[in-house]
Amino acid sequence: MTHHTRMSRQGLCTGLSFLLITAVLSVLSGCGGDTEVGGQTADAWDSLSPKLDAESGAKEFAVDTEGYREGLAKYVDDKGLINYAGWKSDRAGLNTYLESIARVEYVALRTRPDAEQLAFWFNAYNAITIKYILENYPIEKGSLIAGALYPANSIRQIKGVWDGLTTPVAGRDLTLDEIEHEVLREQFDEPRLHMALVCASLSCPPLQNEVYAAEILHEQLDRQARAFLSNAGAFQIDRERRRIGLSAIFDWYGDDFVKDFGSPEPLSGHNQTETAVLHFVRQHVGEGDAGYIGEAKYSVHYLDYDWALNEQ
Repeated sequence: MTHHTRMSRQGLCTGLSFLLITAVLSVLSGCGGDTEVGGQTADAWDSLSPKLDAESGAKEFAVDTEGYREGLAKYVDDKGLINYAGWKSDRAGLNTYLESIARVEYVALRTRPDAEQLAFWFNAYNAITIKYILENYPIEKGSLIAGALYPANSIRQIKGVWDGLTTPVAGRDLTLDEIEHEVLREQFDEPRLHMALVCASLSCPPLQNEVYAAEILHEQLDRQARAFLSNAGAFQIDRERRRIGLSAIFDWYGDDFVKDFGSPEPLSGHNQTETAVLHFVRQHVGEGDAGYIGEAKYSVHYLDYDWALNEQ
């Protein structure tokens, strides 16, 4: 997720100013936006893999989710908050799951139905995020800049958490950014992925206490969207001031919603991207709020993002 910040101070030499700004932008990048990440795209990976055909699809595809499933049920409450202290001392099941996704054959995974692939990657992303939190819990302040800009217990204090640290998944060492941007956003047309990926912060969508499963994936994603938008940190209507507040996620990733939720006739006063986001929101909020979004005239602003850890 990307924020844009301009910092300047009179009296600093040009070279020092440049280094400071570069450092700030480096810290502020990651977990979102249109950031560039290293590695190969999904298409490039496919070109380096054996041909994807029926024979490839016959390869065994099995993931042992049981330990991760038990951890979610035990350490995640109904609000999506996590007991990291308890989970840290009970990581065997999570580790078994992570070892399982490392052994999956990428070619076999790519031949599975989209819902199965999406469930695989959503579970992998969230489990790896939890892994990084547990490895650093309790979180301590990181760099001087991160320590000043973000809460002391924030995932943003972990250096390289999105674009530096890697975990083996389907035969490749991947960063979280690569999973999000180069696999999920590039390979699949599913904007609800932004409801599924949980970056361990209070302003993220809540983490559900069950694994994603192909056979109920669409139901789970719709439930996630409704749960997320029921939070005042993600959706607010101020009828008196004629303003709607939306999660910054919709600012960072609004373009991802245009294909599925866009309209040839934008809502009054809103561009194509904002119209698509508002149509998505309409489908996942109460009838009264949905009616207001579709009929009233209002401005849209994006809410501050709370990067404090999503812990109980």
